[in-house]
Amino acid sequence: MTDLTELGVAALRDGIRSAKFSAREVADQFIVKVSKAKALNAFIVETPDHAIAAARAADEALARGEPLKPLAGVPIGMKDLFCTKGVQTTAASHILEGFKPVYESTVSQNLWNAGAGMLGKLNMDQFAMGSSNETSYFGNVISPWRRGGGDNAALAPGGSSGGSASAVSARLCPGATGTDTGGSIRQPASFVGISGIKPTYGRCSRWGVIAFASSLDQAGPMARDVRDCAILLENMAGFDAKDSTSLDLPVPKWEENLSGDLRGKKIGIPAEYLIDGSPPEIVRLWETGIAWLKDAGAEIVEVSLPHTKYALPAYYIIAPAEASSNLARYDGVRYGLRDLPEGANLQDMYAATRAAGFGEEVKRRILIGTYVLSAGFYDAYYTQAQKVRALIARDFERAWLFCDYLLTPTAPSAAFALGEKSDDPIAMYLNDVFTVPSSLAGLPAMSVPGGLDSAGLPLGLQIIGKPLDEQGVLNAGLAIEERAGFVARPDAWW
Repeated sequence: MTDLTELGVAALRDGIRSAKFSAREVADQFIVKVSKAKALNAFIVETPDHAIAAARAADEALARGEPLKPLAGVPIGMKDLFCTKGVQTTAASHILEGFKPVYESTVSQNLWNAGAGMLGKLNMDQFAMGSSNETSYFGNVISPWRRGGGDNAALAPGGSSGGSASAVSARLCPGATGTDTGGSIRQPASFVGISGIKPTYGRCSRWGVIAFASSLDQAGPMARDVRDCAILLENMAGFDAKDSTSLDLPVPKWEENLSGDLRGKKIGIPAEYLIDGSPPEIVRLWETGIAWLKDAGAEIVEVSLPHTKYALPAYYIIAPAEASSNLARYDGVRYGLRDLPEGANLQDMYAATRAAGFGEEVKRRILIGTYVLSAGFYDAYYTQAQKVRALIARDFERAWLFCDYLLTPTAPSAAFALGEKSDDPIAMYLNDVFTVPSSLAGLPAMSVPGGLDSAGLPLGLQIIGKPLDEQGVLNAGLAIEERAGFVARPDAWW
């Protein structure tokens, strides 16, 4: 019997349409695979009935001779940050354990409207705060990859979308949703050898997505290749009147217009991304990526983004400040956890609930955010960080005078071992050094796998584009994909 879990989104869609196999066969095989891979801890909740219902609808429509929906019968994974009606949605936090929304997020509803089915809710860093998926209340996700040379240490899948990354890489689903605040789609994609794109801020609705930092959060797809990302993004994106930051623009035909031909395009290489201490393998891959884009017809130019070095500190002021405000709603009154000690008053309940419900990293960021927003420090920290953010955005605007896209590494290293950086928050935050600047500027950016390091672990390359130029980013990603020929996959050790 053909292993349909080896197929991606496009191949499954086309196979179902041509009746090469049924949607029910697809759903059944993925459901079995998810059930056998619990060692990865990628799923918090499994929803086989949802995937089977979508498959049944696709098969019945095909039997009646009706035109099929864009994703008819394709099963996907849903990051546990997206509210799903009647299905537990926790943001991987104890404070929301047992919460079942009575509404559907716009992004997930768009995917269901397109005919997709849900295999389950994917594990993540708690409230999307983390770079290794070790802050989840439900336990860390494990990468399906292992280092070569006999080192069997469990590796981090990246974060916060680590469950999405691990599930796609391990063939537990052909694609998944992720969210990216400072790199949480791109960094995990790089760690596990898949593709992931953060679209322009506002392309995908934030309505029904549990908020971390509202001016930065953006949904996007994670999949095995660039084409699959384009397909999923087309069906996730769109204007939503319920989201005041949603862009009132038509959704382009990204898949139809995919092309790896970059003749006439200029690729900028920002000198500031060559940071001291960068592993030689990261630098070599970057140089190889430059050669690949030249081979695709692009002209390579050097550009400068002088305020890049301030991006990480600015981000870790702005994001915690917004988190401090967004997470104030979790108080034990309306939904989720309520810790009510005997004889406690309202303030005691607030304190007990939040102390018990939030993890250490979430508490750390709430405290930082509350501090920088306090009366004595607002101007000294938050206001200054917003000014730096404006300067970073201006750097990109100037760079676009000389180039069409930027090429950089995605992450400063390959995947690290679980626990290796958990006691050093600063070292963990540095994982976002290459991804944060484009998030602060709201730009589309994508990671595609470029190769393996000496230990046999994936390394990614990042393409950053102009506002609303997801097509250009996808095309440059395709050019890299075609030349990298990345076919490596993790061993099914689990």
